Amino acid sequence: MNFNQGNPGKIKATSLVSRRDFLKLSGICVFGSSILPVIPFSNPGKPKAGRLSLQLYTVRNEIIKDFPGTMRRIREIGFRSVETAFWPDGMTIKNAAKHIKDAGLKVSGCHVELPVGDKKQIMLDTAAAFGSGKMIWHGWPEDKRYSTLDGTMELVSIYNEASGFALENGLQFGLHNHWWEYRNKVGGRFVYEVLLENTDKNIFFEIDTYWVKVGGQDPAAIIKKFGSRAPMLHIKDGPAKFNDLLAIDNPDPMTPVGQGTQNFPAIVKAADGNTEWMVVELDKSTINVFDALKQSVDYLISNKLAVAE
Repeated sequence: MNFNQGNPGKIKATSLVSRRDFLKLSGICVFGSSILPVIPFSNPGKPKAGRLSLQLYTVRNEIIKDFPGTMRRIREIGFRSVETAFWPDGMTIKNAAKHIKDAGLKVSGCHVELPVGDKKQIMLDTAAAFGSGKMIWHGWPEDKRYSTLDGTMELVSIYNEASGFALENGLQFGLHNHWWEYRNKVGGRFVYEVLLENTDKNIFFEIDTYWVKVGGQDPAAIIKKFGSRAPMLHIKDGPAKFNDLLAIDNPDPMTPVGQGTQNFPAIVKAADGNTEWMVVELDKSTINVFDALKQSVDYLISNKLAVAE
């Protein structure tokens, strides 16, 4: 995929989309609404199950082939909300937003670049257009500063600054993890522990349960430790084993949710009602992606692990 820096309203895509290219674009998706004030971590009544959403990275190639049809299919499968992704060649942001709206879908959150320097306005434009208060640093690729305590603390400072900027504009800033935060140790502690302890308490975490397991940790135990600071979960399933190909963005194919190694009943129980969004994502799929999504929705809904609303 090529990103047209000169015209953010149009994005040029090839038939194969990498994570790196996808994430370059996810921060500038727009939808057409105003920013609303956000009360961090408000979860009255503590419902047992979070609402379903779909990370559109899952259907990146299908979007290229038929954007409006893909959005309609997502709605038919049972999703009512999505997490932002990119648009294909020739599709303006205005038209892309129309397709999402016409399909009856809303936006649960937006993956964005870090709002520092000239990226600040991009985050504000994204939030205003989508009408979502949750701005999430996607975190890809691995930042080498996570290999030392000083480097990790430098990133903490950047994240805290980003959170302050978000709050000034009525938004919430969150962090999405991969496996390295749960494998790397700095100063005798895992990176995620340093982040949880030292980041601004207004920063929320979108815990990718699959990458936590790949990193060698128990997702349920991690989610329990984060408590109300983890209102969003990425839900994916499969072998969840670390391998050296992950660094070049070549993960093992993933199964429909509930058919791999993950224990989602334990994950939901550990969340103790703090989950606002259960965001399904498949980086790769062992079967047709729409079939995998339908089976995933059926599993989550029938087992009362998520609600579609």
